Amino acid sequence: MCPFKKIEVEMLFATIALLCLAGCKEKPRSTPPPPVVQVATVTQADVPIYHEWVGTLDGLVNATIRAQVNGYLVAQDYHEGDPIKKGDLLFEIDPRPFQAVLDQASGQLSQAEARLGKTELDVKRYAPLVRDKAISQEEYDDAVQANLEAKAAVLAAKGRVEEARLNLGFTRIISPIDGIPSIAKGQIGDLVGPATGELTTVSTVDPIKAYYIVPEQAYISFTKRFPDPVNRTEQLKKLEIQLILADGTVYPHQGKIVAVDRQIGTTTGALRVEALFPNPGYPLRPGEFVRLRVKFDTKHGALMVPQQAVSELQGAYQVVVVDADNKVHIQPVQVGERNGNLWIIESGIKPGQRVVVEGLQKIRDGLVVNPTNSVAETTVPGPAGPQNR
Repeated sequence: MCPFKKIEVEMLFATIALLCLAGCKEKPRSTPPPPVVQVATVTQADVPIYHEWVGTLDGLVNATIRAQVNGYLVAQDYHEGDPIKKGDLLFEIDPRPFQAVLDQASGQLSQAEARLGKTELDVKRYAPLVRDKAISQEEYDDAVQANLEAKAAVLAAKGRVEEARLNLGFTRIISPIDGIPSIAKGQIGDLVGPATGELTTVSTVDPIKAYYIVPEQAYISFTKRFPDPVNRTEQLKKLEIQLILADGTVYPHQGKIVAVDRQIGTTTGALRVEALFPNPGYPLRPGEFVRLRVKFDTKHGALMVPQQAVSELQGAYQVVVVDADNKVHIQPVQVGERNGNLWIIESGIKPGQRVVVEGLQKIRDGLVVNPTNSVAETTVPGPAGPQNR
């Protein structure tokens, strides 16, 4: 081979090798952009502290209506579920047997009164005769004793008349209170009496009672805060209490605590509390399940963050703080009460700091992030949605 051609071939191979080496060089890696996270600003404000418990409604007075005499129901004189007044007629029992007993007792009373009149005349007639020795002392004593016996018979007859009159009155079963009657359990034609059970129940529902159970720890905390029993009672009466219905709406009328049970339940470890709520128009009925929200305190200058910014790990709580250089730092915190969608932070953060509320799974301590404002700002809520702690 020509020396010149050999040189050209070697130069060609060298060029190809250089091109291959150049093509095999690794391209420089591009730096990924910082992850986007949503942040919220730590706010500070005065926050009302609410506690919620589940409760049930009951009538202020629940009058169980029963028959007090035995007889057949002949009429129902009220419309079930409609408001009634004290003294309104509810049921009627056949009065004829009781009227007959009253008539008989009245007749016996008349006979007893007639006998009494006769014995009184005998005593008056015998009195001068016994002084004049016209009759014996024994005859006069017999007349006196007969008069006393007749007086006793009149009293007994009057008692039987009164009893018969009462029984006749019991055939008209009336309401002892204002309220709302339940659906009747006794029907026309039933043989009823004191042993046959209730006919209906009438409940006073304006105002209406609400019962709820307070944990023993909450009661102990309250007594420590108000050790004087008189002051404690006054503070209980001043507590703001709201009622939340089953559909989540807040009842428009506030209630007040009127009674606390004498003992803590041995099986439940809780204390029963009774509150009263106005009920104009009777929208509330006994038996409803409700939630009762009580304002216990106001925390001044509380630091708050959204609940989703707080994470828990083995009983310890933490938030992720974004500093001025957009670096994230995991910060342990001590949490307080929850109020609405916010969590009160007792220590660990400062007002104005930014905390991550969305994108926590993307970050690690010291990572630079691209923060954006959260859609849900940390505003102080009203009493809606507190947590019971």
